[in-house]
Amino acid sequence: MPEPLGVARAVAAEAEPGEAIEAYVLRTRETDVAVLRGDVESLTVAEQAGVGIRVLRDGRQGYAWAGALDPALLDDALAEARDNARFAAPDPWLGLPTPDEAAAPPARLDLWRDDLASVATNAKVDLTLALEAATASADPRVRGVESADYHDAAIEAAVASSLGVEAATRRTACSCSATALASAGDETRTGFGFSVGRSVDELDVDAAARDAATRATRLLGAVQPRTQRLPVVLDPIVTASLLAVIGAALNGEAVLKGRSMFAGRDGEQVAAPVVTLVDDPTDPRARGATTHDAEGVPTRRTPLLDGGTLTGFLQNVYTGRRSGAGTTGAAVRDLASPPGVGARALALTPGDHTPDAIVASLPAALYVQTVSGLHSGTSPVSGDFSVGAVGLMVRDGAFAEPVREVTVASTLQRMLLDVVEVGADLTWLPGSAAGATLLIDEMQVSGS
Repeated sequence: MPEPLGVARAVAAEAEPGEAIEAYVLRTRETDVAVLRGDVESLTVAEQAGVGIRVLRDGRQGYAWAGALDPALLDDALAEARDNARFAAPDPWLGLPTPDEAAAPPARLDLWRDDLASVATNAKVDLTLALEAATASADPRVRGVESADYHDAAIEAAVASSLGVEAATRRTACSCSATALASAGDETRTGFGFSVGRSVDELDVDAAARDAATRATRLLGAVQPRTQRLPVVLDPIVTASLLAVIGAALNGEAVLKGRSMFAGRDGEQVAAPVVTLVDDPTDPRARGATTHDAEGVPTRRTPLLDGGTLTGFLQNVYTGRRSGAGTTGAAVRDLASPPGVGARALALTPGDHTPDAIVASLPAALYVQTVSGLHSGTSPVSGDFSVGAVGLMVRDGAFAEPVREVTVASTLQRMLLDVVEVGADLTWLPGSAAGATLLIDEMQVSGS
């Protein structure tokens, strides 16, 4: 199979006088395994290769894509992109990255593991079966395993344009996860555990199983608490989900469209002084780490909130030009669409205290282990926040009774200003955000 960068170069070289062409080539190989009660429930090994083509002429942009790298399909996609450009509305801010915009030296990152491809599929199945067995035996109260899964991906991408911008990236990633079912009498509770790495030997099956069992069993006996206002401690998994919503509001595209609660608030204090939030795809610990974005612009560490002050937004070339801020190397895309804007590696700067120390400092609080309804109950536009929660009460600095059927409500704006402490437990997860224990001064906790 041809190398992605070679294919991208060949397409870009077809540019005619008066037009600019960009080709984005993506090649992936993924494995997914799911097991249930000692048997393989599903197994998928899939390879994909394709190209997305942008054509710019007279301020008009056309886009088309092909799901394979066959020369005839590439020719068809280029012809379609040219035709689409003829009928597009002109926009003075449209354009491909210039060599100056892509001139910064890229980070040197080691994100590829050759040995991932050498691990047999049967070995990946065996790992998933071992994860299920380890979860089931981690605690006598675990009566079953709702799911045990394995995923890996080897991703190669390349961008080349007729303006001379070129980049090639590759990375591997793998993860395993389990959901334990703990029971006591007629009651059943679930708990999730995971492990992430760039190769199979970086996964910790025992840790994932142990975490799933612990998080399930400690919820047994859950009751509905009374309605009250309390300090709230967010589990790192919940914090990561929260940051993903906040990241959507720190997106330059959303700001230009008036769909961000942060629009027009540049330089304002929008969070507590302990809150420093960056998107840093040059951090190799991040699952979304990469040397270049989807337009071939080198990625960089982008401060978004610094000591609580709003310092900037994520930008691609289009939004950076239109806003006057310039690109931050935050272009993201799939094959079927031209570049958008997105976070790859959001993380809060950790504080000094462990989760245990944070809990020990609290006379009373709610520890939120999981939430439901996050996407329907939160809005990066208005900041509304109202989600279902399961967790544990904190009394006199220790976990007390588990709780269920709780609604936790506030606004994202208020929550950011009420952050008291960020834990020292920075936790990298699959997805675009890292987690950390987060203490929020007070929220509405609605129960009975």
